[in-house]
Amino acid sequence: QVQLVESGGDLVQPGGSLRLSCAASRSIFSSYDMGWFRQAPGKQRELVATITSGGNTNYANSVKGRFTISRDNAKNAVYLQMNSLKPEDTAVYYCNADRIYGRSRYNYWGQGTQVTVST
Repeated sequence: QVQLVESGGDLVQPGGSLRLSCAASRSIFSSYDMGWFRQAPGKQRELVATITSGGNTNYANSVKGRFTISRDNAKNAVYLQMNSLKPEDTAVYYCNADRIYGRSRYNYWGQGTQVTVST
């Protein structure tokens, strides 16, 4: 079992920046692909960014050039640096850990952290 705890969500003005953090409970963190997802009210959860265990990154088109995902395996942590925030970025942001090992898939979610972009 992997426990994920997000932090860093806040109320920020348009154009501002936030850095989200996700701390994982287990030292095998480095073998997991990690991701950030978000869910706005009345909408489905959507992928924001992912980073593989090897460090390859992928971003949703809506955040490319504004958001950066990174990981620190020594600290069992993944981060999402969000710049030039827009009101449409308002959502609950969730951290995800995913690993396929043999025939088994291990997938875990954090509890979410609220990001509100508003004047």
